[in-house]
Amino acid sequence: MRKALFGLLGSLLLATFVQAGGHTGDSALRLDHPEQYVVQKGDTLWDISETFLKTPWLWPEIWHVNPQIKNPHLIYPGDTISLVYIGGKPRLTLQRGPGDRTVKLTPTTRIEPLDTVIPAIPLDAVDAFLTRSRVVDASQLAGSSYVISGHEGRIISGGGDKLYARDGLTDSAQLYSTYGVYRPGKNYVDPDTNEDLGVEALEMGLGKVVAKEGDVSTMKLSSSEEEIRLNDRLMPTEESQVVPTFFPSAPNKNINGKIISVIGGVSQVGQFNVVAINRGERDGIVVGNIMAIYHKSGQVKDRVRNELVQLPSERGGILMVFRVFEKMSYALVLKAQRPLAIFDELRNP
Repeated sequence: MRKALFGLLGSLLLATFVQAGGHTGDSALRLDHPEQYVVQKGDTLWDISETFLKTPWLWPEIWHVNPQIKNPHLIYPGDTISLVYIGGKPRLTLQRGPGDRTVKLTPTTRIEPLDTVIPAIPLDAVDAFLTRSRVVDASQLAGSSYVISGHEGRIISGGGDKLYARDGLTDSAQLYSTYGVYRPGKNYVDPDTNEDLGVEALEMGLGKVVAKEGDVSTMKLSSSEEEIRLNDRLMPTEESQVVPTFFPSAPNKNINGKIISVIGGVSQVGQFNVVAINRGERDGIVVGNIMAIYHKSGQVKDRVRNELVQLPSERGGILMVFRVFEKMSYALVLKAQRPLAIFDELRNP
């Protein structure tokens, strides 16, 4: 299901018009842009658009839809993208490569083999964070149902096993419902205000409540990513709510934020690292928002006035938000032009 949804990224991205006045002419093109590019396996739409454009998220603005091609917004390895001029304006056109890319289901219905469509960004870098990790209020996790025992008193469980959970203080497991089993991860705090932004909930496995007696539920695990332990928490799965479609765009208002964590326990930030930022849904952030990363410079001594002066921050990279929570978000670093770090600043691109 997730792979099929990811396959739609090409269609949705290219069909979207991005408002960006002043960038529709030759000024949008890189000086070293090619006249043609043959799409390769492993490419992303971001890579391809960066080959032609100074600002890759402006791709939809110069994309020319060829009505002679079915589903011209889907791009595959072997296709050729050409730069042409239509009405004096640069446009990118698509020519299909060899091979049939449709599978006939009925005389009137066809589908695309979506696992071959070029995605917007490297999906292997973000896939686990779309379904296996979420940020919730600490009280929500603490009040949820929790594991009290594995089958026959075991302290660890895995896929195919039964386990037993007890209702939490604010939430109770529902019979015949599917739940994710979560373990608390990192607590996120805003570095500027000290506000609690939420706690990371890491999915350990999935299962269904098959019996319930009083406040104790019997759960059958259908899968597990890691061993399920005592005190792990049960919460309704979010998979049906996660729609991984990316519309690269600038935020619709001025954003000033910070990188607050690099997922993976490191402090340095590089290309294709997943980071947590201290801006979320309440700040107007949406999936696909592009933001520039500014590295905070140090202080120098003004020897004339005998005082310390903070140097201006320097632009060092670009990231794209791919998962939004109420108070914070996850984002993927698409470009890092210099070493970046936690607490680097985020601004509109």
